[in-house]
Amino acid sequence: QVQLVESGGGLVQPGGSLRLSCVVSGLNLGTYAIGWFRQAPGKEREGLSCISPTSGSAYLAPSVEGRFTTTRDTAKSTAYLQMNALKPEDTAVYYCGVTLFTVQDMCPKSTVRYWGQGTQVTVSS
Repeated sequence: QVQLVESGGGLVQPGGSLRLSCVVSGLNLGTYAIGWFRQAPGKEREGLSCISPTSGSAYLAPSVEGRFTTTRDTAKSTAYLQMNALKPEDTAVYYCGVTLFTVQDMCPKSTVRYWGQGTQVTVSS
């Protein structure tokens, strides 16, 4: 049984930082690409990052590049999203997802096979 469990969300002031974790069980991160996504109220789910299963190289969307970084620890079967310089517009539910496909280094949300349950991030003073 495949499970993805996110944690690390919460309330943070503008300019603050959070680190999200996604613990994966039931599959090998050396086989699946893992991405982070977010969905704000009334908006579509947005892809933020993707880590290649073979090279481990990470891609970040322009909207978060320079503020967010993503890494994985295959030994712990865990992916991370480090978020710095957070802004109110970063408020959303954040999800991790795994896919066998990448397109131009991104993890297309339409191909995500398994999703986590999501963790709420709220940026507010």
